[in-house]
Amino acid sequence: MSTSTVRTSTQERPRADLWRAPLPLTAAVLCTGLLALIIAGVLTGVSEPGELSDSGALTRWGLPVARFIHHLAMATALAAVILAAVAVPPQRGPRQRRKLGNTEAAAEHPIFTRILQIAGLAGVVWTVAAVAVLVLTFSDLSGLQLSASDSFASGFFGYVQSIANGQAWTAVVLISAVFTTLVTAVRAPAGLFFIGLLGLTAILPMALVGHSASGDDHYAAVNSLGLHLLGVVVWVGGLVVLALLAPSLGREAARRGTGPAGRGGAGADSADLTETLLRRYSTLAGLALLTVVASGVINASLRIESLDQLVGTEYGLLLCAKLLATAGLALIGWLHRSWIIPRLHSRSRPAGMLFQLILVEVAIMSAVIGISTILGRTAPPVSEELPPDASPARTLTGYDLPPQPEGSLWFTLWRPDWLWVAVIVFLAAWYVLAMVRVRRRGDHWPVLRTASWLLGLLVLLWVTSGGPAVYGMVLFSGHMIQHMTLTMVAPIFLVLGSPVTLALRSLPARTDGTRGPREWILWLVHSRFSKIVTHPIVAAVNFAGSLLLFYYTPVFGLVLNYHVGHELMIFHFLATGYIFALVLIGADPLPQRPAHPMRLIILLATMVFHAFLAVAMTSSDQLIQAAWFGNMGHDWGFTALEDQHRGGELMWALGEIPAILMSFAAGVIWSRDDKRETKRLDREADRSGDAELHDYNDMFAEMAERDQPR
Repeated sequence: MSTSTVRTSTQERPRADLWRAPLPLTAAVLCTGLLALIIAGVLTGVSEPGELSDSGALTRWGLPVARFIHHLAMATALAAVILAAVAVPPQRGPRQRRKLGNTEAAAEHPIFTRILQIAGLAGVVWTVAAVAVLVLTFSDLSGLQLSASDSFASGFFGYVQSIANGQAWTAVVLISAVFTTLVTAVRAPAGLFFIGLLGLTAILPMALVGHSASGDDHYAAVNSLGLHLLGVVVWVGGLVVLALLAPSLGREAARRGTGPAGRGGAGADSADLTETLLRRYSTLAGLALLTVVASGVINASLRIESLDQLVGTEYGLLLCAKLLATAGLALIGWLHRSWIIPRLHSRSRPAGMLFQLILVEVAIMSAVIGISTILGRTAPPVSEELPPDASPARTLTGYDLPPQPEGSLWFTLWRPDWLWVAVIVFLAAWYVLAMVRVRRRGDHWPVLRTASWLLGLLVLLWVTSGGPAVYGMVLFSGHMIQHMTLTMVAPIFLVLGSPVTLALRSLPARTDGTRGPREWILWLVHSRFSKIVTHPIVAAVNFAGSLLLFYYTPVFGLVLNYHVGHELMIFHFLATGYIFALVLIGADPLPQRPAHPMRLIILLATMVFHAFLAVAMTSSDQLIQAAWFGNMGHDWGFTALEDQHRGGELMWALGEIPAILMSFAAGVIWSRDDKRETKRLDREADRSGDAELHDYNDMFAEMAERDQPR
């Protein structure tokens, strides 16, 4: 017994030292990133004084350092909250409770506690760094050195109130401050999930004020940069959190008595938690890697037009260095998932090599963030200034006027909206893989549902990146095609695909106290929010009332002028149309579903409202958003008011025809439900000898006998 004990302690000592190693090495990681930032800044000349005004060495060097710390802290804080919400159990598992005794049955899991401590501390650093970036950015743009003078203070407040860059970074400061405050007070996974979503909104203002804000193909550049930042947050932040969690995982394993590689007993719980956490992060990191690479290539293609610009400019060389480092990180990630994680239970080197590779990966990522910080301050080869001879359409929309709309151009002219392209590709791949998983298990899944889902995604791709997206920015009729297709056409096919039912059948259920995708879907289906928005009256009013509020309030103008408004418009109309179709003809589970006669009444009322609004729009002599559609400068043979009348006609057609098809589908569903109910009653009658009918007839016979005169 003593020999075994000595052998075990001897074997576990190096592993325990390894668990404690990340803390001092984290400092080395930060130094690696700062060194990469300094070298890149010197090589590109970013650290040299400006030609017109010099904001001082403190600003020249302080701004890149503040940005580097900001990006790293932001990624760490957001990733920690996301992992706490979806990957780490908030309380100890049942097996651990038995080992620790009833006194700790309701205790918070120490890893969960530690990860929220990391999120809170990183949130504080994020907030302070965001304030530093805000102040130093003003100093850099204005050429004023940091001081407490009245001119600096007045200029700074004007910058925060009136300049887009200042407004964006002020929004980041506010979001980070609210995020940090809430993280210190919330412990429920649902609350942490929504706090994580709040923190992710900070990506939006950062994407809007990058190089993408004023370059060609504004929508593609902003959306690709936003996706790039989202992938970086999940990928980089998750790795940093794992490195910082390593000491806590080691102490938890040592407390169990067998170490992270042990089998059986309570130590297996710690080993299972480590392996489970790594596997869940590995899945998120794989998706994040694809997002980072694809969005990075798209964004770089907008800034680089030729191979000479890629290898012959400072901007291009920084891109090449970033690409090579990303390839190395992808290789290490592949080693994690394919070779090391499956061997974690062995007592050989994989457990130690895993965290060594994590630290190397964090160091490389830190260097990449440093390079990216300098890249964001380096002018790209392609000019981002609006040309002096820009057309009215280019000035308003950011794009040159497309050709005169003809039948074929609606299907051959494309301008990818990369945000929705990413969403559509993800949903299509997930649906096909889920269907294959269900079929391999031996369960049946109709092919028509799959075809309907993919067709709906194809329609969504066309309406967000095809002709309707291009002409929807310059013609009211084009916008109406986009709007009504989003609301009335794509949702029908998507709803008939029954994605929620497929998800509940294909996704595994978790038993460790965490909430995975399946648990979050069930929570949403049974939530009070779902009960409200899927109520038949609410769904119908939201569906029809959105049209009136959108076109006859300033909301339409905000959508046309602001990129965020445009993306929110797409989401809103798609969501309202999906909920409306789900309530009427969907097969997915709902908290409540109206009776069949009520469904037809709702459809009829909606058709009448559509017709009324379309007629009013067609006969109106007042141009909606005249400052936008009236100043496009096209000479296509019709006026903006005539185009608006055509848009009203399209609204009528694209609203009534799908509604008629939905009423037909609702009638078919009603008929099938009646047949199913009739068969059920027949089976019940066969089992009971039609006792219910006999009792019913006997009741009438007794009533007849009582009514006979004596």
